[in-house]
Amino acid sequence: MACVAVTWARPESTYTDKWDNINVDEILESNRLLKGYVDCLLGKGRCTPDGKALKETLPDALVHECVKCTGKQKSGADKVIRHLVNKRPDLWKKLAVKYDPDNIYQARYKDKIDAVKGSA
Repeated sequence: MACVAVTWARPESTYTDKWDNINVDEILESNRLLKGYVDCLLGKGRCTPDGKALKETLPDALVHECVKCTGKQKSGADKVIRHLVNKRPDLWKKLAVKYDPDNIYQARYKDKIDAVKGSA
């Protein structure tokens, strides 16, 4: 989940930067856009091309601690985590159930998640 809005399809050393200039703030501020991305990730809705790439890449990014993420992707991921943890815990929980059913990543990233709590 840590890289929900900013990790994408996989080239060799980093994920593609093709979507690095997506306005993450615009997505987070729009219930319609955010719901579309979350529904895509949960397999409950249609995926845009960037949503599809995110859905395909997210598991790898979680396993490998976003090591292939570009700087913009890491920054965007931090912003998304902060937003979901603090303002949309309902969506955070749904994504956690889907992408972290055994609580592996929640435990691995606990310090990072705790650090953003309360800092919207």
